[in-house]
Amino acid sequence: MEAAARIVGGKAKLARLLGVRAPTVSQWCSGLRPVPAARAALIEELAGGQVSRADLCPEFPWQKLAS
Repeated sequence: MEAAARIVGGKAKLARLLGVRAPTVSQWCSGLRPVPAARAALIEELAGGQVSRADLCPEFPWQKLAS
């Protein structure tokens, strides 16, 4: 999550791009709250694929979607 924030230009910018508040992104970065699957997919896209949705939200069954 920290890498994604760096790639897009910081936590505040990532929050704006995602339409969430900056504290939410900080909580995702710190691990205090899990990254929701829908946000993980968008973060992967915003980061140009340099950060994987599976790494951001490992509990979601991403492999089943690919089938």
